[in-house]
Amino acid sequence: MHWAIAAAWLLVPLSALAQSPPDQPQSRFLRPSVRIGEVIDYELVHNHESSLEVIFPDSTAKFEPFEFVGKTYYPTRTRKGRSLDRTVYHLRTFALDSVQRLSLPITVLHGRDTLTIATAPATVRLMRTAPAPALDTPPVLRQNTTLLPVEQRFNYPYWLAGAAAVILVALGIVVGFGRTWRQRYQLYKLRKNHVYFLAQYARHVERFTLSRSLTNMERAITLWKNYLTTLENNAINSLTTKEIVEHYQNNGDVKQALRIADRVIYGNQLTEEEEETEEAFSLLRNFAERRYDMVTTRFF
Repeated sequence: MHWAIAAAWLLVPLSALAQSPPDQPQSRFLRPSVRIGEVIDYELVHNHESSLEVIFPDSTAKFEPFEFVGKTYYPTRTRKGRSLDRTVYHLRTFALDSVQRLSLPITVLHGRDTLTIATAPATVRLMRTAPAPALDTPPVLRQNTTLLPVEQRFNYPYWLAGAAAVILVALGIVVGFGRTWRQRYQLYKLRKNHVYFLAQYARHVERFTLSRSLTNMERAITLWKNYLTTLENNAINSLTTKEIVEHYQNNGDVKQALRIADRVIYGNQLTEEEEETEEAFSLLRNFAERRYDMVTTRFF
């Protein structure tokens, strides 16, 4: 709300206003005519005693037949005991009356008492963009039944319905066969990793047989631990030999193979019979294959 407040704060009682008639605010449209929907400025000015507290209308006031668009207010100017308040309202109209009127009241405050002062109606003339036909002369209609070419347009509803149907079918397939496809993909990865393990494991065993290098044997054991870690989603590669044996419930093959490997790697006992180290490699490979078979059977 715009408050047009006098510069002095000494308020006079309303009884004094009743004794001397208050100054009437002035209003006018800044243009004599307006078109439908065009913005026009309506100016409201009030010249009053500087001791009065005056309130101008805000956007919630009744502007019929106009619509409120905005307003521009100006600071109060006071000179020789008289104050001048001025506000310009930006309005537009969609009414069809040839002459349209507007009168906005202002409010004078004194404590809890108020006094409403109306302005004289301001008028504006509506400019028509097309001449109105005479009522006694109906327009002449010409018959035209010639077919005109119509531009072909994209059938959005049809294609949207088709896309929705395709999406529903795809969702049905995913829901119905998604679990099977995931199982097949998981089996494919397991089979691929198993084949890769067997090939790498055989390569390390062959290198150990030819070179009798402890490094190749240690690489074969590490590869075996890493493969079981990935296959069973556990932490075999971070466990000690004793912990691995306990994890597999003291499995005889694992216990014997790891005992031989530890004795060769950490005890540096390469004088052991070659058949014993080959047996350790074979036991570990056979155990890995059994664990692979056990994991894959869960998908059926």
